[in-house]
Amino acid sequence: MLDFQAARWLIDGEIAPQAGNDHPTGIPTGVFTTADGHINIAASGQTMYRRLCTAIGAPELIDDPRFKTLGDRSKNRKQMNAEIDRVLVKKSSAEWIEALNAAGVPSGPILNIKEVFENEQVKHLGLAQSVRHRTRGEMKVQAPPSTLSRTPGAIRRAAPEHGEHTDEILNELGYSAETSRRSARTRAV
Repeated sequence: MLDFQAARWLIDGEIAPQAGNDHPTGIPTGVFTTADGHINIAASGQTMYRRLCTAIGAPELIDDPRFKTLGDRSKNRKQMNAEIDRVLVKKSSAEWIEALNAAGVPSGPILNIKEVFENEQVKHLGLAQSVRHRTRGEMKVQAPPSTLSRTPGAIRRAAPEHGEHTDEILNELGYSAETSRRSARTRAV
């Protein structure tokens, strides 16, 4: 499901920069800065917000009048996110994810595309597969993101060059080699 981001990494080794991600209504839900990167936290609702504040060692944020209710947090989102970031930058992403998940606050790492394809689970699922391309040689492409039991997808070959399979397709449809040659001359014009 990564589409062009996966292609950018797998084909050309390009790591796209982070673009940010605040949830429009679940607050605080989004990207937060840690000592060594960023994590995603989903702590919407009063109970989850309390758990978050307690887990990060900032219980004073629970009763801060700027953040007391969902409406207050929405109105003061930038200030609240800054307060949370100020605490989170003191520890690594892994430390915070462990603490937050232990407290029942959904959180997880934000991986760049290289880290995604180096992930143990992504490797186990075979989500990057090797193919041979006519001009690029051996390369990796993203596998189908889901596996269906009756109609499983598969990577059979690299994407074709323009017109690469025209003769093959015309032959499968019953056209003669002469028709294929005439078609090729027409395409060349």
